[in-house]
Amino acid sequence: MSYIPFPDLSPEIFRIDLGGFSFALRWYALAYIVGLVAGWKLIARIVSTPRLWPGPAPMTAEQVERLLTWVIIGVVLGGRLGFVLFYQPGYYLQNPGHILRVWEGGMSFHGGFLGVVVAGILFCRKEGIPMLSAADLMAVVAPIGIGLGRLANFINAELWGRPTTLPWGVAFPGEAAQTCPGVVGICARHPSQLYEAMLEGFLLFAVLLWVVYRRGWLARPGRTAGLFFAGYGLGRFVVEFVRQPDAQFITPGNPLGLALQVGGYGLTMGQILSLPMIVVGVWFIARARRGAPAPA
Repeated sequence: MSYIPFPDLSPEIFRIDLGGFSFALRWYALAYIVGLVAGWKLIARIVSTPRLWPGPAPMTAEQVERLLTWVIIGVVLGGRLGFVLFYQPGYYLQNPGHILRVWEGGMSFHGGFLGVVVAGILFCRKEGIPMLSAADLMAVVAPIGIGLGRLANFINAELWGRPTTLPWGVAFPGEAAQTCPGVVGICARHPSQLYEAMLEGFLLFAVLLWVVYRRGWLARPGRTAGLFFAGYGLGRFVVEFVRQPDAQFITPGNPLGLALQVGGYGLTMGQILSLPMIVVGVWFIARARRGAPAPA
């Protein structure tokens, strides 16, 4: 069987040890930092480009900078609480002190997404900013962080896919190689992190930039955000077919790790959480198409 050996990559970019003090910068943390800063800069540029708006931009560059703080809080709190509630509620119910240990890993995209939604709503109400236009702006830049985060997942050798015999299957180290039932020898798996980085990250980002800069979608508030919701949800739903489900859902009677089963068919937790995003996204697009463009 042909496969690609996992490259010799360290999750840490560098580590500093000084006496009792230790600090390490990890690729995953850098992905968050670069994604947030790049998103902030791109939104500031978009609101400073008059031709993209039928009238005045919905917020100023100074407001965009303040929005960044709210988004950071929403991402961290929502992502962590989403992981706790959606994926391992039993463990954290027994070990509540571990909820705050974000440095040990465990973040949920869907939880982070909900956290940003709540933070965005509160910020828009406080600043008097149209919510749909703000949602459009955040939607354009969200795939930057998503794509970088999935690349960091690959470097960390986590969130890998199901076993495969395809030539681009990757032989991940550690637990991935030890939990391959029915496979003798090297266990190659789908590099599902890279699939998601391409679909939910770079491809979705390119499409969103195209509709904003070439098709004038910002003139109809909510349309761009709807495309992001539907695009991410669809990409994640498809990749879930080859992504290894979370261990807590895998049992002898449920080897596929389905979180919901009806009549022999079922969905993973990632698919269940993605379906509402697809529905909401399609609704936003349809709603924006029926409405009139934003008045000058």
